[in-house]
Amino acid sequence: MPTLARTDTSLVGRWWWTVDRWTLGAVGLLAVIGAILTLAASPAVADRIGLDTFYFARRQMVYLALGLISMVLISFLSPKGVRRFALLLTGLALVMMMLTLLFGTEIKGAKRWLHIAGISIQASEFVKPGFAVLAAWMFALRRVDDQVPGYAIAAGLYVLVVGLLLLQPDVGMTIVVSAIWGIQFFVAGLPLILVVGVGLLFFGGSVGAYFSFDHVRSRIDRFLDPDATEGFQVGRALEAFRNGGWGGRGPGEGRVKEVLPDAHADFIFAVAGEEFGLIVCMLIVVLFAFVVLRGFARVFKDDDLFVLLATAGLLAQFAIQAIINMASTLNLMPPKGMTLPFISYGGSSTVALGIGMGMVLALTRVRPEGGWR
Repeated sequence: MPTLARTDTSLVGRWWWTVDRWTLGAVGLLAVIGAILTLAASPAVADRIGLDTFYFARRQMVYLALGLISMVLISFLSPKGVRRFALLLTGLALVMMMLTLLFGTEIKGAKRWLHIAGISIQASEFVKPGFAVLAAWMFALRRVDDQVPGYAIAAGLYVLVVGLLLLQPDVGMTIVVSAIWGIQFFVAGLPLILVVGVGLLFFGGSVGAYFSFDHVRSRIDRFLDPDATEGFQVGRALEAFRNGGWGGRGPGEGRVKEVLPDAHADFIFAVAGEEFGLIVCMLIVVLFAFVVLRGFARVFKDDDLFVLLATAGLLAQFAIQAIINMASTLNLMPPKGMTLPFISYGGSSTVALGIGMGMVLALTRVRPEGGWR
């Protein structure tokens, strides 16, 4: 079997010895687990709605392949290449979000999906990684040159993205984007008074969302009221974890997928708990934690502020999305329809996450000509 020597100066050879292969392997393992869980959870859902048994499973294999291929290809980019790609990605995503508001399909009072040539695209998923990189670029430029209005541009970009998300409306995605921006704002070392002001702004926005959106108020009220009956999906998910115990009931032996409409998507973690048990659930949590901590450990060795801020934003997005999904399934927070990275069914989400992790791998590559630059 041919191997790549450290002296190999080809494009692939240089990439192999500079990219973080541990993170690459961890994400690949998450994708393998996601493929197995999709095979376990999706057939029952497909049969229940009259589709071919392996309809979702086949599609998710394609999405995972596209996500992993995107991740590897983007990891070849330089930091400058990442910035250029993020600019293009964000521009296209913003245009598609506007088109979604005009021509998108309305589902349960929200317009989040745009159908193009028979393919459903959720443009807001693609704006997240691009936004994280562009906001980091503007923050870093402002710190290097006081004449560049980087803070104002970053704030304007944030307002534009959040405004489009709230028009859909998608409060959960708004929270994720706000968290990314707030973390980068803090890491950039901005004055404490501004950080406090942003925190108060986010708190006010959360209160405003509670009073402005009926579905947000309903979910929070059900979560906070101890006398309220658990939501159907959350209640069945908790029951699935109890039935699974430490080792699970065995592959294919779970029952929660037969009753949960989102067993292959938002509640796939419950399927993992019932069929494979607490041990596999803990493995999934460890893999997510490893990817995030490994990324921060590498980027903290870099003295480039842009690389630090961009990687922090991308890893925050990855971590927050995983936490929201698992915490919602475990009834630790109000339920929010958000996929579990590389595990839940979802084309736009899987490919966008692959793009985001590709950016992380590109930014954290060892660069011999400048150390960790």
